[in-house]
Amino acid sequence: MAFNFDQWIDRSHSDSVKWNKYRDRDIIPLWVADTDFASPPAVIDALQQRIAHGVFGYGHPSPELGKVFTRRMAERYGWHILPEWLVFLPGLVCGLNLCVRAFTAEGQATLAPSPIYPPFRKAAKFAGRSQQQIPLRLDNQRWVLDLAHAERQLEGNERLLMLCNPHNPGGTVYRREELLAQHEFARRHDLIVCSDEIHCDLLLEPGLQHIPFASLNDDAAQRSITLMAPSKTFNIAGLGASMAIIPNNQLRLQLCRARSGIVPEVDILALVAAQAAYSDGQQWLDEQLDYLRANRDLVIERINALPGLHLPPVEATYLAWIDCRGLPVNNPHAFFEQAGVGLSPGLDFGDRRFVRLNFGCRRELLREALDRMAQAVNRLSAG
Repeated sequence: MAFNFDQWIDRSHSDSVKWNKYRDRDIIPLWVADTDFASPPAVIDALQQRIAHGVFGYGHPSPELGKVFTRRMAERYGWHILPEWLVFLPGLVCGLNLCVRAFTAEGQATLAPSPIYPPFRKAAKFAGRSQQQIPLRLDNQRWVLDLAHAERQLEGNERLLMLCNPHNPGGTVYRREELLAQHEFARRHDLIVCSDEIHCDLLLEPGLQHIPFASLNDDAAQRSITLMAPSKTFNIAGLGASMAIIPNNQLRLQLCRARSGIVPEVDILALVAAQAAYSDGQQWLDEQLDYLRANRDLVIERINALPGLHLPPVEATYLAWIDCRGLPVNNPHAFFEQAGVGLSPGLDFGDRRFVRLNFGCRRELLREALDRMAQAVNRLSAG
C-alpha cells in the first residue's frame, strides 16, 4: 500500500472533538464520524500551496470545482448534472436544516427514518416542525425502510421526506427497487425529498453501486435536493464544504432564499481541499476502502462472537450499528464507556438499546477497543 493507515497520529491534545471528549481519561474514542487517518497527500499539498499565496480574502467556488464534481457524478453514477444545479454549503448539517426551513411551513411535518443520524431529528425540532418516523426493519440482515408502516401513520400534513443513503446508522446501500419504492411513496404523497448521500463514496461491499435518488427519473430529480460532501470520504470534515444538487429551479431558489444572510459562504481553504480530493484523491480512497473493509470484517467477527450483541453486515460507511438488546444492561453506552470504549449512544439516533462504533481508526487501536468490550461482556456473562 502506498499510504499508511496504521500510522499513529496523536490527536489526544489537539483540537479534535472526537479525542477531547475523553481527554486525559483511559477511554478509546470511537464515536463521532471522523477517521484518525491523515487526509490524502494531494489535499495537504493543495492547502499548503494555497496558504503560501498569503492572501485570504473573500472567495468563491472555482468553475473547475464544479467541473470536477459534475464529471465525477457522470463517471461514477451515470448522473449528468449541470454546474448551475450546485449550491455550495459550509457543511451538510446546515443543508438538512435549510431543507426543513425552506420546504415546510408552520403546521407541516417532515418524515424521516428511525433510527437516523441525529441532525435529522434536530433539524425538525429547531424549526418547530413535527416529524413522523419511518421505522427501519431488519430484512435479510439489512436495515431497510418500513414504508408500509409509515403509510399507515400519515396525517396528511407531511411535506418533506428526509432520506439517507447509504444509511447512517446501519450502513445500508439501497438497491434500485428500494429507491424506486421510496420515490413512488414521495410521488404519491407529493413530498419534496432531501436525500443525504454523504457516505456515497464509502461502499465496502464489493459489487454494490450507489444510486443517487435524483438520478432515478425526471420526477425524482424535480422533487429532490441531494446533499453530498467530500468530508467523510477524505477525512476533511473540519474543512466544511458540501454540495446541494437541486435540478428544480424553484426549489433551488427557495433554498438559497432561506440561507440568505444566515448561512455563510464556504471557506476558501475548504474549497481548495474539496477540489484536490475529488481531482487527485482516488488512489488514497481506494486504499482506505481496503483498510476499512478489513476493519469492518474484524468488528463483525468480534462483536458477533459476544453473547448479547449482534451486528448485521455493514455494506457502507465506517460505522457499525451494534444491537445490544440481548445485553442485560439498561444503558449499553454507559456500560461500554465504563469499560474504556467511547461509542455513540443509540438514544441520539432513536434507540437506546444500540450503540454506534466508528471503525475508521488504526487496527491496533480497534483491536484494543474490541478487547475491552469483550472483557466487559464476558465479565457480565460470568457474573
